[in-house]
Formats: sequence, C-alpha cells, structure tokens
Amino acid sequence: MTGIVIVDHGSRQKESNQKFEEIVQRFTQLHDHKIVEPAHMEIASPSIQEAFDSAVGKGATDIVVLPYFLLPGRHWHNDIPELCARAASRHPGLTWHVTEPLGMSDKILEVVAERLAGHTK
Repeated sequence: MTGIVIVDHGSRQKESNQKFEEIVQRFTQLHDHKIVEPAHMEIASPSIQEAFDSAVGKGATDIVVLPYFLLPGRHWHNDIPELCARAASRHPGLTWHVTEPLGMSDKILEVVAERLAGHTK
C-alpha cells in the first residue's frame, strides 16, 4: 500500500504549521488516498521520520513524498532525500521516492493569476 507524505519546510510560527496541516487534511478529504501524512522538514513536528513511522504503522509499504515547495533547490535536491533515506532505514523493505515540487506545474500559474485578479490595472 502506498502512503503519501506531504512535506513543507516547517516554521517557528505555529499558525504557519497549522495552516499547512489544514492543507494536508483538506487534500486527504478531497482525494482517495488511504494514508496521507503531513511532515515538516525541520523546526516543527511531525518530522519526516514521524510521518514515515506513522504511514508504515498504517500499512504503507511504499511512500511517495511530495515537497510542498514551489521550486527545486537544496532542500529538494539534498535535504529531503537524505531525511527520507534516514527515515526509511528504520523500516526494512520500505520503498520511497520524492516527486517534483509544486512549481513545476503550469497550474501554479492559474493560482498566480487568481491572486492578482482585482489587484492589477
């Protein structure tokens, strides 16, 4: 069974972390995935390790990690894969991979246009 871990950077601001977890919860409600876990790369809990542990505890044997980031950078290239490898090492036989970040989709441009609507002349 595939588990999904959606990961953001994590913030010292509690409100930001709560908003992210609301986004993950809403995604879970709107889509038919049985195992979806939020994770913060650093600073806040749940961590990537905690999210992997929870997903495996719910029956995941494969994990797809979605970075909730706009563009690829050091976190996408290095930090997240390293944290995932470390988290997966506690679960023999678990497979995982990291998807592209959000900004690689043209749908992001629709959100940009939506945010600008009514604010431009």
